[in-house]
Amino acid sequence: AAEMRAASRAVLMSMLVLASSTSLRLGAGVLRHGASRPFNRGMSRRGGSSPVARASTTAPQECTAAEALAAEPVVTHPGFDVMKDDMVDEYGVRATIYKHKKSGAEVLSVIAPDENKVFGITFRTPPKDSTGVPHILEHSVLCGSRKFLSKEPFVELLKGSLQTFLNAFTYPDRTCYPVASCNLKDFYNLINVYLDAVLHPRATNDDLVLQQEGWHYELEKPDDPLVFKGVVYNEMKGVYSSPDALLGRAAQQALFPDNTYGVDSGGDPLVIPDLTFEGFKGFHDELYHPSNAKIYFYGDDPAPQRLALLDEYLSEFDAINPDSEVKTQSKKASLPTESARITQKFPAAEGEDAANKHMIQMNWLLNEAPMSSKDKLALAVVDHLLLGTSAATLQKALTDSSLGSAVIGGGLSDELKQATFSVGLKGVPPEKVADVEALVVKVLEKVVKDGFDDSAVEASMNSIEFQLREFNTGSFPRGLSFMLGAMSGWIYDRDPLEPLRFEEALAELKAELAAGKPVFTDMIQALLLDNGHKSVIEMVPDSGLEQVQVAEEEERLAEIKAQMSDDDIERVIQDTARLKAAQAAHDSPEALATIPALTLDDLAKEGLELPNEVGLEQGVTILRHDVPSNGIVYADIGLDLTLLPAEDLPYVSLFSRCLLQTGTATEDQVTLSRRIGARTGGLGTSMVTGVKVPEDDTIATGDELVHRLFLRGKAVGGKADDLFDLARDVLMTARLDNQKRVIEMLKESKAGLESSLVSSGHSYASQRLSAPHTLAGRLAETTGGVEYLKFLRDLLDAAENDWPSVQARLERMRSTLLTKSKMVINLSADGQTLQDIQPSIDRFLSALPEGDESAVSSLESWKADMPSFAASNEGFVVPTQVNYVGKGGRVYQPGERASGATSVVARSLRTGYLWDNVRVIGGAYGGFCRFSPLTGTFSYLSYRDPNLLGTIENYDGAAEFLTTLDITDEALAQAIIGTVGDLDSPMGPDQKGFEAMRRWLVGETAEQRQQWRAEVLATTKEDFNEFGKRLATMIDDGNVVAFGSKKAFSDANSELDAKDQIEMIEIL
Repeated sequence: AAEMRAASRAVLMSMLVLASSTSLRLGAGVLRHGASRPFNRGMSRRGGSSPVARASTTAPQECTAAEALAAEPVVTHPGFDVMKDDMVDEYGVRATIYKHKKSGAEVLSVIAPDENKVFGITFRTPPKDSTGVPHILEHSVLCGSRKFLSKEPFVELLKGSLQTFLNAFTYPDRTCYPVASCNLKDFYNLINVYLDAVLHPRATNDDLVLQQEGWHYELEKPDDPLVFKGVVYNEMKGVYSSPDALLGRAAQQALFPDNTYGVDSGGDPLVIPDLTFEGFKGFHDELYHPSNAKIYFYGDDPAPQRLALLDEYLSEFDAINPDSEVKTQSKKASLPTESARITQKFPAAEGEDAANKHMIQMNWLLNEAPMSSKDKLALAVVDHLLLGTSAATLQKALTDSSLGSAVIGGGLSDELKQATFSVGLKGVPPEKVADVEALVVKVLEKVVKDGFDDSAVEASMNSIEFQLREFNTGSFPRGLSFMLGAMSGWIYDRDPLEPLRFEEALAELKAELAAGKPVFTDMIQALLLDNGHKSVIEMVPDSGLEQVQVAEEEERLAEIKAQMSDDDIERVIQDTARLKAAQAAHDSPEALATIPALTLDDLAKEGLELPNEVGLEQGVTILRHDVPSNGIVYADIGLDLTLLPAEDLPYVSLFSRCLLQTGTATEDQVTLSRRIGARTGGLGTSMVTGVKVPEDDTIATGDELVHRLFLRGKAVGGKADDLFDLARDVLMTARLDNQKRVIEMLKESKAGLESSLVSSGHSYASQRLSAPHTLAGRLAETTGGVEYLKFLRDLLDAAENDWPSVQARLERMRSTLLTKSKMVINLSADGQTLQDIQPSIDRFLSALPEGDESAVSSLESWKADMPSFAASNEGFVVPTQVNYVGKGGRVYQPGERASGATSVVARSLRTGYLWDNVRVIGGAYGGFCRFSPLTGTFSYLSYRDPNLLGTIENYDGAAEFLTTLDITDEALAQAIIGTVGDLDSPMGPDQKGFEAMRRWLVGETAEQRQQWRAEVLATTKEDFNEFGKRLATMIDDGNVVAFGSKKAFSDANSELDAKDQIEMIEIL
């Protein structure tokens, strides 16, 4: 997932944005990468007629429910004043705004027919410096409170809740604490813990919390070197190792020199150690007050219960006037030189190509006064027209220029008080930097002069309108999307409902366009071309910067220690011991008993099954799923990749992009993109790779695979013809001869992969660890891991110097894959829509080529022809101040059986032992594990980790921990409950259909799923001990894969025996 990503456009469109976002996961933010990306606590689960005519705001049956909801009397409570009560007709919900009489807290209570209930409390927390106090406090308040006495109630909830969302995140000016659950009892348990945590945290009375979550000196012996430790400190060292993150922060701070956005709310590692306990406590005392809070409810829970619960907590407080206003940055005719043009170094790997990896980004502050809803919507359309697709005007011009490897900046960002716009390129030779800036201006000037093509405007308008009306957030709670949308205005004391509405603004914008007003070009002229409040940031690669930063930190600490007296040093040693003792101590049974919990009786004994109807039409397998879709059809067309020889498999990613980004026989890339935008809700591709489930439900060899490429699209039922015509055209006639575009895409892919190795090394370590054990693992590494980066570099060279061979291979792949009888079509929609679109299906099937009906699977030959990987200790050198450490192996062999209890144990290990030892004590931002009960492979992983050997020692200690564990009945029940929550994650209509199809493809039966659930519910203490014995085999037989600095690996190897040495591999 969680990894939380995700990019956002306009926060007017927060619901739209988050509809395409998955739930937050370790290290991933909700919003766009860049200046205003929020930080999060670190773990959570679980994201003719008008083209949108049938995707109406609410379905007919919902209209009746909405009318009934509107007719209900407003819910009142003697402790609250009703400030506003209104329907949000766009989504058929009723919203009431209250103000608590005694405390001054504001409450937005949304009544919606949605079982996935959401609560959130948000505080305005503008920082005055870059010590990271809002971010550290966000971590810290969830470490125990007045009523809930365990060290980390947050983790206890992770262990044993049915939560569908549980996290917290820090923006540059606010801190949000949201939770969600479909279970009413569980929902109110979560709310109670969060309310007590933010209002009465242990952290303000116990300096050990700041030391653990923020920073502290660590020293165990007088002669040891002094070091900095702390979870947020190490997290931010990882962030400051990312060139993209450094660029985003530099851009924000340049545009906002006079307000809170000019400092880093996440914390600058150089400044974090300046935070004192007094400053930390004072920040909470001043800003974590109900008068400074925005409290939010959403869902089908009883509204009176919401107010009664809040009144219990809020009545302890008297209203105050907190000093938390976010000052407006005044727009200037021009920024001072030091802000207008900034050159900043970033850590880069050594290599002959390093000098050609400059980054250049232009940034504008767009507004001073708040924008109208219509202007926000228009600006979002401008953003889409310029950068929203690969064929968008500015995006295409930058990509076609060959001045760099990938477009950066993210375009419009308006999740903060004032909107900004950023765009540029990475991978730019230094002599071409000025050309990038000139090109951006030239393109914008041409747009203003010539205007946008009508087809481009139609496509962008329809794309945005479709997604607003569809409002499909997948497994991400819809109510949380509502909250973040409302908060984009509410946190600045504006109407929270205004950002949730779009009908009036949309109608106004359409009317202006129909009248011929140059809405979009006027905006570009005023907000970009004539706007002097802009900055240009150039990021310069420096292969020696990492070493300099390490040396400077060591020198700083040495100077600090040199100024310490013997008593000071002894005090640090004692503080270190005191913190480690507290971290290692277990919660008492009495403390754990204060955490509200469900019981096993609260769990459903049987899981819900998904609708799935399988048929054969014109020789093609078609799956249909009757799901509530509001007139939208979700169509997935699957090509069988097992028909390809092994040597073709690394080309599939390129082939999939060619389908949609190179044009067709009758349309160029731009025309095709606009047709997709104007006639559908979007087309995309995705891969499904899965190991087939053995009939006897034992551990699989991992060699029998499902491997399919899916073309996925959606449209209202009335536009099904357009959707399937587009699918036909891109599948059968995509331009595979477009050498220039292929080279551009390969450069983008290469740049993206190189960047993610630095920021997400744990993901690549996980893939690498699986590669020695199964064909599925070899496939994943070859087509998406470190090995794939090597292939990409060779493929880019071939595309530039031996194009005919590349094109011939792509053409051959298409010919092989377009075999009608080997295809699968997956359809998800409500029953009526499935009936209505049948003529479109028939026509599409008739147009498909028969292909080579004698084609057979190449799976057997893959075993011999695909690269194999030895289980060796590998250290991939990347420019970073932190490590990503993995260790893995196969703990169950083919033919054995792993029961459902193994998932309970693995989950408990992640939220218990690894959290405590790798994160809390070790200081890593994350420590977790992954177990595949299908292939028997297991891996430990860490994220933004200051340690290497210490983390491996913690991994090896997990076996003894489990084998000797005498888990309590309460902890066992907690582990089971959390695991069942994972099994029952909510899904959107398209997700339901796609997951049902996946289950069918791999041969997973309803009986097997129910047996698994029963085994989860029947987990015993002995299952923990048995799994520990399995993990013990990995101590000697497992292998290590890590991503980190050369120094980290050199230091580790100096302490390791010859047989355990980590091979250092330069990859960037």
